[in-house]
Amino acid sequence: MKIYTRTGDKGSTQIYADKAVRVDKDDLVVKSYGDMDELNSQIGLLAAHVVKKHQPMLHDIQRNLFQAGFAISASSTLAQDDIENLEKLIDNITGQMPPNTSFVLPGGCKSAAQAHVCRAVCRRAERSVISLSKHYDVPEVVHAYLNRLSDFLFTFARFLNIEAGVDEVAV
Repeated sequence: MKIYTRTGDKGSTQIYADKAVRVDKDDLVVKSYGDMDELNSQIGLLAAHVVKKHQPMLHDIQRNLFQAGFAISASSTLAQDDIENLEKLIDNITGQMPPNTSFVLPGGCKSAAQAHVCRAVCRRAERSVISLSKHYDVPEVVHAYLNRLSDFLFTFARFLNIEAGVDEVAV
Protein backbone atom coordinates (compact mmCIF):
# COMPACT_ATOMS: atom_id res chain seq x y z
CA MET A 1 0.00 0.00 0.00
CA LYS A 2 1.40 3.39 -0.97
CA ILE A 3 1.47 6.10 1.67
CA TYR A 4 0.39 8.74 -0.83
CA THR A 5 -2.85 8.68 -2.81
CA ARG A 6 -2.92 12.19 -4.31
CA THR A 7 -6.66 12.35 -3.47
CA GLY A 8 -6.07 15.06 -0.85
CA ASP A 9 -3.99 17.36 -3.02
CA LYS A 10 -6.87 19.78 -3.52
CA GLY A 11 -7.73 20.23 0.15
CA SER A 12 -10.17 17.43 0.90
CA THR A 13 -9.89 14.06 2.57
CA GLN A 14 -11.99 11.00 3.17
CA ILE A 15 -13.37 10.19 6.62
CA TYR A 16 -15.42 7.24 7.72
CA ALA A 17 -18.69 7.61 9.56
CA ASP A 18 -21.48 5.16 8.77
CA LYS A 19 -20.06 5.41 5.23
CA ALA A 20 -17.06 7.02 3.57
CA VAL A 21 -17.50 10.79 3.24
CA ARG A 22 -15.28 13.38 1.56
CA VAL A 23 -14.75 16.60 3.58
CA ASP A 24 -12.50 19.63 3.44
CA LYS A 25 -9.29 19.27 5.40
CA ASP A 26 -10.32 22.19 7.64
CA ASP A 27 -13.62 20.52 8.59
CA LEU A 28 -14.23 20.30 12.35
CA VAL A 29 -13.97 16.51 12.19
CA VAL A 30 -10.53 16.67 10.61
CA LYS A 31 -9.46 19.38 13.09
CA SER A 32 -10.53 17.16 15.99
CA TYR A 33 -8.68 14.19 14.51
CA GLY A 34 -5.61 16.37 14.05
CA ASP A 35 -5.67 17.68 17.61
CA MET A 36 -6.03 14.14 18.98
CA ASP A 37 -3.26 12.94 16.67
CA GLU A 38 -0.98 15.71 17.95
CA LEU A 39 -1.87 14.75 21.52
CA ASN A 40 -1.10 11.11 20.75
CA SER A 41 2.26 12.11 19.27
CA GLN A 42 3.10 14.27 22.29
CA ILE A 43 2.23 11.37 24.60
CA GLY A 44 4.53 9.20 22.48
CA LEU A 45 7.30 11.73 23.13
CA LEU A 46 6.46 11.65 26.83
CA ALA A 47 6.71 7.85 26.77
CA ALA A 48 10.19 8.21 25.27
CA HIS A 49 11.24 10.41 28.23
CA VAL A 50 9.91 8.36 31.13
CA VAL A 51 11.31 5.25 32.76
CA LYS A 52 10.19 1.97 31.17
CA LYS A 53 7.78 1.09 33.99
CA HIS A 54 5.54 4.06 33.01
CA GLN A 55 5.54 3.33 29.27
CA PRO A 56 2.83 0.61 29.14
CA MET A 57 0.36 2.95 30.88
CA LEU A 58 1.10 5.69 28.34
CA HIS A 59 0.80 3.24 25.43
CA ASP A 60 -2.66 2.23 26.73
CA ILE A 61 -3.64 5.90 26.74
CA GLN A 62 -2.38 6.25 23.16
CA ARG A 63 -4.52 3.27 22.11
CA ASN A 64 -7.54 4.84 23.81
CA LEU A 65 -6.96 8.08 21.89
CA PHE A 66 -7.22 6.06 18.67
CA GLN A 67 -10.50 4.68 19.99
CA ALA A 68 -11.69 8.23 20.72
CA GLY A 69 -11.03 9.06 17.06
CA PHE A 70 -12.92 5.96 15.98
CA ALA A 71 -15.82 7.01 18.23
CA ILE A 72 -16.04 10.27 16.33
CA SER A 73 -15.91 8.63 12.93
CA ALA A 74 -17.60 5.26 13.11
CA SER A 75 -17.14 2.81 15.92
CA SER A 76 -15.07 2.50 19.04
CA THR A 77 -14.28 0.32 22.00
CA LEU A 78 -13.69 3.37 24.22
CA ALA A 79 -15.87 2.86 27.28
CA GLN A 80 -16.67 4.12 30.75
CA ASP A 81 -14.13 1.58 32.06
CA ASP A 82 -11.37 3.52 30.31
CA ILE A 83 -12.41 6.69 32.15
CA GLU A 84 -12.54 4.79 35.43
CA ASN A 85 -9.06 3.39 34.77
CA LEU A 86 -7.74 6.94 34.40
CA GLU A 87 -9.45 7.88 37.67
CA LYS A 88 -7.78 4.92 39.40
CA LEU A 89 -4.39 6.01 38.03
CA ILE A 90 -5.00 9.56 39.27
CA ASP A 91 -6.05 8.32 42.71
CA ASN A 92 -3.07 5.95 42.92
CA ILE A 93 -0.55 8.61 41.93
CA THR A 94 -2.18 11.27 44.11
CA GLY A 95 -1.91 8.94 47.10
CA GLN A 96 1.87 8.85 46.63
CA MET A 97 2.34 12.64 46.68
CA PRO A 98 1.91 15.50 49.10
CA PRO A 99 -1.29 17.49 48.52
CA ASN A 100 -1.29 20.13 45.82
CA THR A 101 -1.85 23.45 47.61
CA SER A 102 -1.19 25.97 44.83
CA PHE A 103 -1.08 26.46 41.11
CA VAL A 104 2.24 25.35 39.69
CA LEU A 105 4.16 26.50 36.67
CA PRO A 106 4.43 23.89 33.90
CA GLY A 107 7.93 22.49 33.82
CA GLY A 108 10.40 20.73 36.06
CA CYS A 109 12.27 17.72 34.80
CA LYS A 110 12.12 16.96 31.08
CA SER A 111 9.46 14.25 31.38
CA ALA A 112 7.24 16.40 33.65
CA ALA A 113 7.57 19.37 31.30
CA GLN A 114 6.51 17.10 28.43
CA ALA A 115 3.54 15.85 30.47
CA HIS A 116 2.47 19.49 30.88
CA VAL A 117 2.74 19.99 27.11
CA CYS A 118 0.55 16.90 26.68
CA ARG A 119 -1.97 18.35 29.15
CA ALA A 120 -2.20 21.62 27.22
CA VAL A 121 -2.60 19.80 23.90
CA CYS A 122 -5.22 17.56 25.52
CA ARG A 123 -7.22 20.62 26.56
CA ARG A 124 -7.07 21.90 22.98
CA ALA A 125 -8.23 18.54 21.65
CA GLU A 126 -11.07 18.62 24.18
CA ARG A 127 -12.13 22.09 22.98
CA SER A 128 -12.06 20.86 19.37
CA VAL A 129 -14.25 17.89 20.21
CA ILE A 130 -16.70 20.15 22.10
CA SER A 131 -16.93 22.40 19.02
CA LEU A 132 -17.38 19.34 16.84
CA SER A 133 -20.21 18.04 19.02
CA LYS A 134 -22.25 21.14 18.19
CA HIS A 135 -22.43 19.90 14.58
CA TYR A 136 -21.86 16.13 14.75
CA ASP A 137 -22.86 13.33 17.06
CA VAL A 138 -19.89 12.74 19.38
CA PRO A 139 -20.27 10.09 22.08
CA GLU A 140 -20.10 11.57 25.59
CA VAL A 141 -17.43 9.05 26.53
CA VAL A 142 -14.99 10.96 24.29
CA HIS A 143 -15.61 14.24 26.14
CA ALA A 144 -15.25 12.57 29.52
CA TYR A 145 -12.12 10.66 28.50
CA LEU A 146 -10.33 13.79 27.27
CA ASN A 147 -11.35 15.73 30.37
CA ARG A 148 -10.08 13.01 32.68
CA LEU A 149 -6.93 12.56 30.61
CA SER A 150 -5.94 16.20 31.13
CA ASP A 151 -6.41 15.69 34.89
CA PHE A 152 -4.23 12.59 34.71
CA LEU A 153 -1.51 14.39 32.73
CA PHE A 154 -1.35 17.20 35.31
CA THR A 155 -1.14 14.68 38.15
CA PHE A 156 1.45 12.61 36.28
CA ALA A 157 3.58 15.73 35.66
CA ARG A 158 3.61 16.43 39.40
CA PHE A 159 4.45 12.80 40.11
CA LEU A 160 7.31 12.79 37.62
CA ASN A 161 8.84 15.86 39.25
CA ILE A 162 8.59 14.27 42.68
CA GLU A 163 10.04 11.02 41.34
CA ALA A 164 12.96 12.99 39.85
CA GLY A 165 13.48 15.05 43.02
CA VAL A 166 12.66 18.30 41.21
CA ASP A 167 10.75 20.98 43.13
CA GLU A 168 7.69 22.48 41.49
CA VAL A 169 7.54 26.23 41.08
CA ALA A 170 4.39 27.73 42.62
CA VAL A 171 2.64 30.56 40.85
